[in-house]
Amino acid sequence: MNGVTLHKHDLPAGLSFGPLVAIDTETMGLNPCRDRLCLVQLSAGDGTAHLVQLIPEALGGQGTNCPNLKTLLANPEVTKLFHYGRFDIAALYNTLGVLAAPVICTKIASKLVRTYTDRHGLKDLCKDLAGVDISKQQQTSDWGAPGLSPEQIAYAASDVLYLHKIWDRLRELLIRENRLGIATAAFSFLPVRAQLDLLGYADPDLFAH
Repeated sequence: MNGVTLHKHDLPAGLSFGPLVAIDTETMGLNPCRDRLCLVQLSAGDGTAHLVQLIPEALGGQGTNCPNLKTLLANPEVTKLFHYGRFDIAALYNTLGVLAAPVICTKIASKLVRTYTDRHGLKDLCKDLAGVDISKQQQTSDWGAPGLSPEQIAYAASDVLYLHKIWDRLRELLIRENRLGIATAAFSFLPVRAQLDLLGYADPDLFAH
């Protein structure tokens, strides 16, 4: 697929994504404590995507030996842009031991400002705010396979290619509705929320009565 590069094990040295990098993950399931992190997708918002496939040593890979990716995640000068960052931050932290920060989450932003709809999924945001209709067909495919199909690669890339454009639009709406401050505060809490999830406070919620 044009504009998409698949890297085995780690990002190449010297690759820069600028001050705001869109990030997504693919795992073997929806439990970050249990399910293996298989792929990390990144984009600078320039129409290109870089995919890092993490392959366990038992399958001939380097496991979590990805120093360049870890350095990027830990860099306080680079903001990480997620959609439903709560899950991705937890998966990255549980596997790589790096707590991504500072962060922005388009799902939280959408829920705060698009109160006229209950459609806050990435597919909905891509269509409504970026004018792009993405396919979610590969969402439940096997991401742990040593080789990824062209369809999987295209799907994974689509999860980060449009996040910058979506965030630009959501930020305009947050400013218009005077909710950017509370959104920023919510984003700042997300890494802590992810840690609470890993400690078992997802259900029951720590904040529930």
